Amino acid sequence: MTVVTAISQENIIVGEVANGLPLTIPVYRLKGDGTGPSVYIQANMHGAEVQGNAVIYQLLEQLKQLKLKGDITLVPYANPIGCNQKSGEFTLGRFDPITGTNWNRMYHYNSDLVTEFANTHSRFNDDALKRAFKQSLISEINNKLNGPAYLLNTGKRIALNLQKLAHQADIVLDLHTGPISSKHLYCPTFARNSAHYFNIEHVLLIPNDFDGAMDEASFCPWWHLSEKLATQGRKFDVQVEAFTVELGSQERIDLTEAKNDANSILSYLTYKAVFTDANYRPTDITRYACHLDDYLAYYAPIGGMVEYIAPLGGHIKAGEPIANILRMENYLQAQPLQTLTLDTDAIAILHFASASVNQGTELYKFFTNTFEL
Repeated sequence: MTVVTAISQENIIVGEVANGLPLTIPVYRLKGDGTGPSVYIQANMHGAEVQGNAVIYQLLEQLKQLKLKGDITLVPYANPIGCNQKSGEFTLGRFDPITGTNWNRMYHYNSDLVTEFANTHSRFNDDALKRAFKQSLISEINNKLNGPAYLLNTGKRIALNLQKLAHQADIVLDLHTGPISSKHLYCPTFARNSAHYFNIEHVLLIPNDFDGAMDEASFCPWWHLSEKLATQGRKFDVQVEAFTVELGSQERIDLTEAKNDANSILSYLTYKAVFTDANYRPTDITRYACHLDDYLAYYAPIGGMVEYIAPLGGHIKAGEPIANILRMENYLQAQPLQTLTLDTDAIAILHFASASVNQGTELYKFFTNTFEL
């Protein structure tokens, strides 16, 4: 008999636009039997990063046929302003057009809450501690959302509404893409073993600290709570894992590849026991890792027209060409074509979306000092 898990939809209000109408985000929910971890997945926080919506579609197509142990919440179009922010044929939406702030740097984290909670709840057993801390995180977000409206700008209000949903989960996945990019995974250092269960070849290991993004806002409170309790002699495992999943390049949807990406996520969720009797398994690939401090941004040394040579995901040897820059204004006076190289071995992860660059444009990002995970 085919399993059909019901899917419910709610459109939550995250603000108002200039004509007074509500700004809404669709939220899809699937109920589990309560015996497994709960999951929150969002996509399209940045306007041009649309592939995550296709992945959520492919996830829903498969999830409704599975027996769920944990509840799953999925949010496409997480930023309705960003995904509608167009300039000609291009989607912008990486930065709030009013404040200039990255939409993915407006989440909230209060380290004082962690310290206070650790000092007042250390005698709770693990289950009670987890429930109480989760409720404390949600209550703090509610207090901000229900406080004076004039204290919240547009981006912060959207971020807090999303974060309120994420704090209810044990697993948080934030789906993004790069400009022109290979797939890669932002993975907190404490959760590096979990990276083996995604079908993603390149893993960026990030510190267990907060820098404003959704994944950090989700796992950092729990990591720091674990650390605080450890100073009191109490062992308490980190209860929430969160990742930023980079799905490739922006401004494109590929439904076939989205199904592969969905299978990758389902493999990880199977490992985390979200399902009953699911058969998703990680593929047998070599995974290469790099620490965030070794994630090299290569800026254009001169302005010009760029031919990108280094293949994405390709292993580049020191001294090999990575790009050509064409300077036609120099055709009669000097060499119009200059070849750029890198002075260290690296893996090319992403490059700028345009062939026209100013001096100082972030041309490429490379893994350096890489190692097999």
